[in-house]
Amino acid sequence: MAVEERSRHELYLRMEELIGAERAGTVMSILPPVGWADVATKQDLFELEVRLEAKLDRLMREQTVRLTSWLIASLATMTTLNLTAVALLH
Repeated sequence: MAVEERSRHELYLRMEELIGAERAGTVMSILPPVGWADVATKQDLFELEVRLEAKLDRLMREQTVRLTSWLIASLATMTTLNLTAVALLH
């Protein structure tokens, strides 16, 4: 159940009556600004970490394959150019 801003304000006003403005402000600052269902748990953060690590691993593998392919193509081109230059010099 989401807590509306009006309900939060009413809660603050009642706490202000009971414990004073400073303490009521402290209590309200500790409460989440939204409903508890919207607050991330340690489990939520762990699952996010697992997903991010998997995505990062996949991206790193893809980049490694791309870079290796580029390196092989570059080496093949340089070798061909060197062999052509040697053949032309003789």
